[in-house]
Amino acid sequence: METPVETTRERLLNVAEQRFGEGGYEGTSLRAITVAAAANIAAVNYHFGSKEALLRAAVARAMAPVNTERRRRLDQLEAGGPPTPEELIRAFIEPGLELVLRRGERGAVVARFIGRIAFDPSKRIRELYATESDPIERRYLAALQRALPQASPEAVAFGYVNMLGLLALHQSQALSPTPGAAGVGDPEDPGKLAENLVAFLVAAFDRGLRP
Repeated sequence: METPVETTRERLLNVAEQRFGEGGYEGTSLRAITVAAAANIAAVNYHFGSKEALLRAAVARAMAPVNTERRRRLDQLEAGGPPTPEELIRAFIEPGLELVLRRGERGAVVARFIGRIAFDPSKRIRELYATESDPIERRYLAALQRALPQASPEAVAFGYVNMLGLLALHQSQALSPTPGAAGVGDPEDPGKLAENLVAFLVAAFDRGLRP
């Protein structure tokens, strides 16, 4: 069966994910993206309008399936009664690993891209990322605060931010597997990585937060 030919817009988005994930927003020139995508600046302006708009479109595309799955899982949990911290952590972490570290397609590239942009040194770029992730993330934070009444809202927010950071590190593959620890940070086994990460975070939220 013949593989569909990528459109210029798709090529620009695919290359932007790869290059922004490798070099960050400031470290990646628009020219480098257009050359790799066999396009030109006029094509970027036509399809997106600017380099920042290209990044915004790439973030929106990458986060859409993650946000959709997180929202579905949270709706399902809350429909069944108050969810436990472990259920909430799992519902948040698993889509972030399974859907972007999936085998084939753009899995590893998307994972690295999301992890890099989520904690970009530029406040503006972090804010841009937040516009795509904040609505559902705020719901998870509020649900965790309700599920952990023994801890102050500030303490839960602290744990939540650290959960985001640890997930982004794994997504960006900045935490490489160490010898003898196969599967701990192995993007080829997102299921095992998710189990280890969920167990670690459940213990951190259970015993690491102080009233």
